Amino acid sequence: MTTDLDLAVGLLRATPTHENRSEEQLREWAAIALAYGDELAAEPDEDVPVVEREGGVGRGEILVAEHRGGTVTVYPDSLTRLAKLAAEHGFQASREALRTAAIAHEKAHYRIDVRELNRRLGHTALRLGPFRVRGHVAGAEEIVAHRFAHHRSGLGVSPLLLTTALAGGN
Repeated sequence: MTTDLDLAVGLLRATPTHENRSEEQLREWAAIALAYGDELAAEPDEDVPVVEREGGVGRGEILVAEHRGGTVTVYPDSLTRLAKLAAEHGFQASREALRTAAIAHEKAHYRIDVRELNRRLGHTALRLGPFRVRGHVAGAEEIVAHRFAHHRSGLGVSPLLLTTALAGGN
């Protein structure tokens, strides 16, 4: 059985900046990002305005939701398409659960303290003698947001598994 940790490692491995990273390094970063998502999901929820707008489906792309300025925008046409794709892959994921997951995912992006996440990940981008500059781990924020959404959505399937399958990786 594929775990969220395995899926998160796969997401990191597929990120171009990580192609030469060791399996151990990717597993460590994935575990840290998943744990951070767990912590964020355990905190009290806050109200965030949600609006719906047409236009999330484009050529080769489905934009389900996005956040800007404290507001989450959901694209209903994308939710319909995503629910259909999920069903075609055999996943039990209602349109409403997908909507809830999409909103939670965007809330997580709004809540993630990138500096704190980077501190926990401990990636060094540059070292000059005793000084070091923390680096950003591409993909880690997505792992956090997917994990947060899984806790908050009630989806029966992990958003990481759903995303991997829909992207053709499973």
